Amino acid sequence: MKIITEPHKIKIAPELKNAINTLTEEESQVTIHLHLNFVEFSTIRIWKSTFLVPHNKGDKVNLVHAENISLYPEWTFCRTGETICTLIFKGLPKDCTVFDMVEEIPEPGGFYIPNIQRNNSDVYHLEINYSS
Repeated sequence: MKIITEPHKIKIAPELKNAINTLTEEESQVTIHLHLNFVEFSTIRIWKSTFLVPHNKGDKVNLVHAENISLYPEWTFCRTGETICTLIFKGLPKDCTVFDMVEEIPEPGGFYIPNIQRNNSDVYHLEINYSS
């Protein structure tokens, strides 16, 4: 039995490297913690038609999971003060540096948070204040 103590140089075909990079992008995710501050008792929900929109190029990035907030048509009841909900989206393109969060709905009041600066962790804490 031979024990190798020196690392071997492994060559990976460029096509395979591209495929790996694509899979890495697809498997990544973006987590947005919304800190919602209510002046009075309120209700809130989110639609599946909520996306991250990269500024540079690329398709809209889909919402895959929502925690502590109901999906349309249901409502979540929120007390006065802070409510934190978490939204998980598919991964953004690797070269994206700025994106918007857009809730495309057929009524007023959808979420719209523009110009979110991308960070290395892809975890964001965004604060929204609601007044009466």
